[in-house]
Amino acid sequence: MVLLIDFDGREDRLNTVRAAIPDRLKDRVFVLGAWSEPEELRLNLGSYETIGLAMARDCRDNTEVIWAHRLLCHNAGELGRLREHVRPILFL
Repeated sequence: MVLLIDFDGREDRLNTVRAAIPDRLKDRVFVLGAWSEPEELRLNLGSYETIGLAMARDCRDNTEVIWAHRLLCHNAGELGRLREHVRPILFL
C-alpha cells in the first residue's frame, strides 16, 4: 500500500504517520508525498499525470531525475524501500 500525504514542511510527519501504521503492516506500507502541497509540486513540475509518469520512469530505470526535486527528495528512504520490494514485481 502506498500512502500519499502532504508533509506540510514538517520533518516529523513521516514518523508520525508511520507510528499510526500497525506493526504487522509496516513493511508493506510506503509513505510518500510532496514536501509542501501537491499544488506546489504541480506548479513546479507540470501536470499530475506528467509527474506520476516521471516517478514511475525513475523507479523503473533506477534513476532519481524527478525524485531529486526539492519537493520530493525527502522521500529517499521510502523510495529505497519501495524500489527494493515493488520494483521487481512491477518492472520485470
